[in-house]
Amino acid sequence: MPGLALSRPDDGSLMKGLLRLLIVVIALLSLLPSLQLLASALLDWRLGSHSSLGRVLSNPTTWIALWNSLYTSGLGALLSLLLGSLFAFCLGLMNIRGRQAWAFLFMLPMMIPPQVTALSWLQLFGPGSVLLNSLGLAPGFGSTNPLYSAEGIAFLLGIQHGPLVFLTLRTQLQSLPQEQIEAARLNGASLGRVFIDIILPLCRPALWAGAALAFVSALGNFGIPAMLGIPISYFVLPVYIYQTLSSFGPSMLNEVASLSVLMGVLAVAIVTLQGIMQRRYALPLIGMAGRAASFAAGKRRLAVEILLAIVLGGMLIAPLLALITTSLVPTLGVPLNGDTLTFTAWRAIFDEHSATWRALTNSMLLSVGAAALLMALSLPLAWLLVRRPSRPLRWLHSLIDIPYTLPGVVLAIACILLFARPLPLLNVSLSGTLTIIFFAYLARFLTVCLKPVHTSMLQLDPAMEEAASLAGADASRRLRHIVLPLLAPAAFAGALLVFLTAVNELTVSALLWSAGKETLGVVIFNLDESGDKVMASAISVLVVMLVAAVMLLLGALGRYLPKGVIPWQS
Repeated sequence: MPGLALSRPDDGSLMKGLLRLLIVVIALLSLLPSLQLLASALLDWRLGSHSSLGRVLSNPTTWIALWNSLYTSGLGALLSLLLGSLFAFCLGLMNIRGRQAWAFLFMLPMMIPPQVTALSWLQLFGPGSVLLNSLGLAPGFGSTNPLYSAEGIAFLLGIQHGPLVFLTLRTQLQSLPQEQIEAARLNGASLGRVFIDIILPLCRPALWAGAALAFVSALGNFGIPAMLGIPISYFVLPVYIYQTLSSFGPSMLNEVASLSVLMGVLAVAIVTLQGIMQRRYALPLIGMAGRAASFAAGKRRLAVEILLAIVLGGMLIAPLLALITTSLVPTLGVPLNGDTLTFTAWRAIFDEHSATWRALTNSMLLSVGAAALLMALSLPLAWLLVRRPSRPLRWLHSLIDIPYTLPGVVLAIACILLFARPLPLLNVSLSGTLTIIFFAYLARFLTVCLKPVHTSMLQLDPAMEEAASLAGADASRRLRHIVLPLLAPAAFAGALLVFLTAVNELTVSALLWSAGKETLGVVIFNLDESGDKVMASAISVLVVMLVAAVMLLLGALGRYLPKGVIPWQS
């Protein structure tokens, strides 16, 4: 058996050492913050209605924020479902030209930070829009920006999370049984009848899963509701938690913990409901699963491609143009022309003494450090999960998903509570330092880095390790000379995904940063709140360029990786 061939008497100490180290690290990253949060929320539960949780539940503002969250997240999930389904069905079932390019462009809004998405759309509309003023289409002075509303928040949440539905549904479409579709076509069924009677019922579980993912992601989104809701005093739960944390009082932390637990319970309940609905509507597949038949669109192909181009242009190109034009003028409200063109904001970004340059340095340091450390942690963990499966390792694997499943604001509050006091023995406080943000990044993005490495490890043939073991190589040498070189592309891809996600992160950083410890996401948010839209737009354009460059690098690496590691590649 492979397990026997790979086991040697001198492997035991290495296995035990690795397992103990991983148990300690994962318990610290994944389990301890959640337990601290729960303990803080229930610390004074004996007081009943006078406890922190009781005061939170009896406060009408809590229920208003909860309703606002459900309303905006529900509308946003519905729009995500429509957009994601449109692109998944068109790119998955029709012979559309340039499918990879379409998928890449549709995925880009999800990779762009939510605060950048909000800022770009705010710069697109309203009387101060530089782009509309340059085209002579700006509304009259004093007009209200339509995005400052609950529906505006839901609209941007739908755009931000539409790719989640696209990814979930496209995976299901790629595994449809082609035989059933071909049989229906041979019996004279039209394309519409095949879609309604075969494809749509089989895709119903994926639609439920995609909608639930979009809803939970919208529920935990901080950047969009903060930038669009705070100016009109429209608070969802993450923004309400942020505002409560800014207040003072002896019971403030416990009340924030109670709010975070409420939000976490809601997110878990939605995911659980999604699982129940997915199992209820699941249909067993008969026959070989393969790529669904690609229907010839015929004369309709050009019309479909034009429709996709219009949707992508509205989602991506127009807001990006609004950001670029805003970054090149001295102030809002003036048109962009030869007289008003200026690069003052761009020069300020790279001023070594500016807060922007400091935030860029902090973000690069945190994201690169988190990516490198998580890559080093994922390699032995993936190897143990596949080659030495056990009950403790299965528990560890399930624990890793907790910090990523919970909304970012919940994780941030958990870290604040966990490190509110100086560390034992060391007597060092992490509050207000980059280290606490770094810890939160490690906890939140471990699963992002592990998944591609674990997928690659599952596809790795154990024959070479067996041969090396028979030749006398111990586990350490097999890891260094066989496993690690073969997993290197997947590990690098996982690290890039972590970097791509962490370098623009806001939800966690917004609650953990302090003066001098800003990140790029925090600086963009603060600049927008202070009214410096031009500088915020310039930094946002830089962020979009960075995101696109990393995504292109990941795409180039895709040929060396197992299928499904790069989300936008089929």
